[in-house]
Amino acid sequence: MSAADGIRTWRRTWRRTWDLSTTNPRRLIPAAVLLVASFAGLWVLYQVQPMPMSDIAVYRAEGEAAATGGDLYGFTVTRWDLPATYPPFAALLFIPTTWLSLGTLKIAAVVVNAALLALLIHLSCKAAGLRKAALSVPTLLTVTALGLWLEPVFQTFVFGQVNLALAGLVLWDLSRPDGARLKGFATGLAAGIKLTPAIFAVYLLITGRVKAACTALTGFLVSALLGWLVLPEASIEFWTRRMFETERVGKVWIVDNQSLQGLISRVLHDPEPGLLWAVPAVLTAVAGLAVARRVHRRRGLDAWGVLCTSVTALLVSPISWSHHWVWCVPLLIALAAHTRRSRPRRALLAAVTLAFTVRTMWIVPHTGDLDLRLPWWHQPLASPYPLLGLALLATVVWWTRRPADAPGTPGAPGGRIPVPRTAGTDRELPARPRR
Repeated sequence: MSAADGIRTWRRTWRRTWDLSTTNPRRLIPAAVLLVASFAGLWVLYQVQPMPMSDIAVYRAEGEAAATGGDLYGFTVTRWDLPATYPPFAALLFIPTTWLSLGTLKIAAVVVNAALLALLIHLSCKAAGLRKAALSVPTLLTVTALGLWLEPVFQTFVFGQVNLALAGLVLWDLSRPDGARLKGFATGLAAGIKLTPAIFAVYLLITGRVKAACTALTGFLVSALLGWLVLPEASIEFWTRRMFETERVGKVWIVDNQSLQGLISRVLHDPEPGLLWAVPAVLTAVAGLAVARRVHRRRGLDAWGVLCTSVTALLVSPISWSHHWVWCVPLLIALAAHTRRSRPRRALLAAVTLAFTVRTMWIVPHTGDLDLRLPWWHQPLASPYPLLGLALLATVVWWTRRPADAPGTPGAPGGRIPVPRTAGTDRELPARPRR
């Protein structure tokens, strides 16, 4: 299939998805009302406690530095003195943000992230193998309205982050059939924007898709080359020094950090756990990728392999802010696709949904350095996502030890599965970015 044929196929699929002429108005109108109500709630929250959207200001400053030849890694912006932390290629993509005022840019970020959330839900439903009813416009609008209140998604809106775009780009790329033209290239570009997606190239390699892994590497090298051609000094500075400065991104021990290092730092009451984090991180990386390869090989479930890889990346990354966990969207949809005939799995879906909505990390005392002095019984509340990620990998190991055609296992034959309904939750905003 040529690139042009692929684009035409994508357009036909998208038009069929959004063909309102075949949609029942009785379902469409309530879904649309719910979506409007959800964003009205977001607007009310903004009036009560304005969203900082501090990362948007950083992106805009990066774009301005790239456009004017300024010092890309020498500035700080906002009252929290936030610096640039992404590769130079990302700064090139942020140049268009300089064409708008900061206020207009914040509004545009909300609109774009809403569209990206809907797109991620659509891609997740397709990747999970859900049928046409789950891809209908009313269902998509309903899940988008409810998905907004998942903590990682909500925080993405609060900070004006790019997580939904990167997750959607990687999921779209890896959900394409093996052998599709340039499969892996978009994943490589995503790694050129934010380094973490590079782990998906490793996933492609260990599952035997060497061509796609090499294509991902090519995409990454293209991004680095473009950054070097336009911003040579900034590129040398980033790839030789800045990318190793974890402290530049933020404090690893605060509850905002939902990675394995954050969990270990808080449990040990140590801001620099060193080898006590590095060794478990390496072991987790190896084990997580092994689980991803296992589920792909034993059941042919690439969607679950991608999910296990994303969870592994979030666990082993030195810093995974809570809003980096937007992979909860495809995770919840994948769980929903396999829960209809199993009460235990419905309970699992409810528990995972609850974990991503209740915001327990913001409930525990975390002003100043209180994150480092939490008692033992606060630790699960302070680190819900890394604990959930470890539990997910263990659960997938248990699933894959059963025969592939056993009833109630992922990939086993079953009827139509509804998309998950996520509940609203406590709407408290974090007092300030603590990076």
